[in-house]
Amino acid sequence: MARAPVVDAAQPTCAVSIDVDPIPCYYRIHGLGAERAPRELRDLVARRALPRFAELFERRGIAATFFAVAEDIDGGALGRMARGTRALYGDLVRAGHELASHSYSHPYDLARWPRARAQAEIARAHELLGELAGRVRGFRAPGYDISPAMVDELLRLGYLYDSSIFPAPGYYAAKAVIMAAMRAARRASGAVLTDPRALVAPASPYRPSARAPWRRGRADIVELPVAVTPRMRMPAIGTSLLLAPEWLRRRLVAGMRRRGFFNLELHGIDLVDAEEDGIPGQLVARQPDLRLPLARKRAALEAVLDQVQSGFRMARLVDLAESWSAEL
Repeated sequence: MARAPVVDAAQPTCAVSIDVDPIPCYYRIHGLGAERAPRELRDLVARRALPRFAELFERRGIAATFFAVAEDIDGGALGRMARGTRALYGDLVRAGHELASHSYSHPYDLARWPRARAQAEIARAHELLGELAGRVRGFRAPGYDISPAMVDELLRLGYLYDSSIFPAPGYYAAKAVIMAAMRAARRASGAVLTDPRALVAPASPYRPSARAPWRRGRADIVELPVAVTPRMRMPAIGTSLLLAPEWLRRRLVAGMRRRGFFNLELHGIDLVDAEEDGIPGQLVARQPDLRLPLARKRAALEAVLDQVQSGFRMARLVDLAESWSAEL
């Protein structure tokens, strides 16, 4: 039987990670069509948000994990745009941050792809990111949805950890309602709902089953679930924290202290300003956090980090996976 997760509520630990999803991903999930995203905005999230995160983390002494969409650094696909993004990620790696994989092209339905195609997507990202970061050891699936075929490929490539499981039933219930409303309006979302079995997956680090990654098992990889609070399993991620009123934000972070491990997931778009950065109005109208000015989002994030750094030990995801891999 797999051992219990090794987390210590007396010395809680927080790892901050950022999913750097490009603008076409948001066009896709809102039914606007990724192909309609202005090409000149393809690198906007990386170009604008990465320097802002770099400054924030340097000032606070935080080493974070950045989950990159590898197509963004593929010169064959994006040319000069990719060279600029590569330079930004190179700066982050040299500053001590971890570069991890968020797939090659961020397909939300990757877990539903045929085995060979899904594995080729992961392998292509692994090769490109390895050119920048050396050995890539962490993965997060688009849309938090992972399949046994994907786990098999991560094992083949020698990944240390996965961080795709997000066991937040309330989050997915709200997502299902929104997607149903979009279908009724004849505007299909490009997003997908995760395997429902993942909603009752362990919320603390565990070693998964390769055949059923939402269950404990003996696979040679560590699963680091995205943050949900004890008991209620409320999402404690950037979107919910930055949009929440202060009293709720503080309660969510305090709840993660009781859990002992806080896998704080942010998105690049959390530090993007719609007006300053030139985001089209059709996307702003559908993406709630884009309707908040950067100054307000930055202030909320600073408040979260104030609370986190006063009560948690900080580490990168790869460091935690290394320390726990022998104990799980």
